[in-house]
Order: sequence, then C-alpha cells, then structure tokens
Amino acid sequence: MGRLVRWAIGAAAILIVAFAAYLAYDFGMLRFNNPSLTRYPIQGIDVSHHQGAVDWKTVAAQPNVRFAIIKATEGGDHRDSRFAENWQRAGDAGLVRGAYHFFTFCRPRRDQAQNVLATVPKTPDALPIAIDLEFVGNCDKIPTLEEMVMEVNAFLAELKSSFPEKPIFYVTQEFLDQYLKGNESRFPDHYLWLRSVFKEPAQESCSRWSIWQFADNGTVDGIRGAVDLNALCPSETGFARLFPAVATN
Repeated sequence: MGRLVRWAIGAAAILIVAFAAYLAYDFGMLRFNNPSLTRYPIQGIDVSHHQGAVDWKTVAAQPNVRFAIIKATEGGDHRDSRFAENWQRAGDAGLVRGAYHFFTFCRPRRDQAQNVLATVPKTPDALPIAIDLEFVGNCDKIPTLEEMVMEVNAFLAELKSSFPEKPIFYVTQEFLDQYLKGNESRFPDHYLWLRSVFKEPAQESCSRWSIWQFADNGTVDGIRGAVDLNALCPSETGFARLFPAVATN
C-alpha cells in the first residue's frame, strides 16, 4: 500500500471520527460537563422560542430542573414569540422563573429598556432580570470599554424602578475577559451567569460566578431537541429565598 493511500485512509478515519463526535455532541450524547445534583443541588434550564412548545409539567418533574430562565426580548422591538406562554406555564408548573433580555449594541438603550418594561411582568418570586451580553446575533458592532460601561449602566438605570434587584449578567468567557475582568466596579453590581461548556470554571465561594451554564446540548423530558443546562453556585445566598427546599452551604 502506497504512502499516499495510507495517508488518505488515515485522513478519512480522522474525518469520520470527528463527524461522529460532532453528531454525538449535537444530539446530546456527548457532554463535557455533568455536574451532579449532590455537588450542585439547584440546576435549571434557559429557553427561548427555539425549543418550541415546552411541556412544562413534565419539565418541572425532573430533579435537575428547579428554575427556568426564559428569553423575553431582544434589542429595541423584538419579543420572543413564546415568552408569554413559557412564563405563565413555567410558573404554573411550580418552577422558579427568570426573564432575560438579549442586549444589542445596534439599538438605543432606551428603546431596549422600554421593550423589557413592556414585556416582562413584575413578579416578586422571580429571579432578577438577566441581561445577555455576548458577541453574536445580527449586530457586528464591537464597542469600546467606555461605550460598554455607558450603555449598560444607562440601560439598567432605565429598568431600576421596575426591577430594583441587582441584575444577572450572562456572559461568555470572551466578554468577561474583554470587559468585566478588572472593571467590575465600573458596572452596576450584578450576579454573574457564566457560559463554560467545555470545563468547570474556577470558583471561590460564589465570588466568581453565581450561575454556570455548563451545556448547550442538554436533553430534558418535556422538551424536544437540545436545551441549555445551568447550575446555581451551591453557596449563593442571593437567591436562597426562592429555593427554600434546598439548604445552601
């Protein structure tokens, strides 16, 4: 067998293995993080219209779903088509609910705040409002640190009267490194919801993050297809009143 043939066979084998791994990951059969309920007793999901119709009663019966963070709005005028239904039915099923807004840097912050205020109900037993801060979507603007500080602070100031609790910032590691790390005091006080699907992020008594999004290919009874999975830092006391059945450390 010639060297070129052996090379071609080897390359084909690598491609087949890589494709099989991709399919396994895409269908939720391969996951890099699997935190146990013993270590992380309060776990939950985040959803949007991409999950389609959710059977919330079935979802709420799962021991690893104690809360659901539901997409409400994006930018200045988009409202998730399933938010109202998901919000109502998740609450009826007994889950702790939270709403999130996908922040865009291509729309005025006032328009975005008004979108949130017109869409998200003021519910006393809900998680604080969450703000999704990342570089995806249909806006290709990459703001400077000064612009980011100004935009986020002004946006949250608009929400303060209706949502007075400190917000949750959903961030990727990229966003954390570029804007938040070392500049925390320039932003409003916040809980950190960190995406890290390849490894468990470092932690120091919940000071580094409060919620960890550990998978984007999870499977949960009651939801068709993949769903994001999250875990609450076990010693996070900020949300303790919402989860009285599970004692925090």
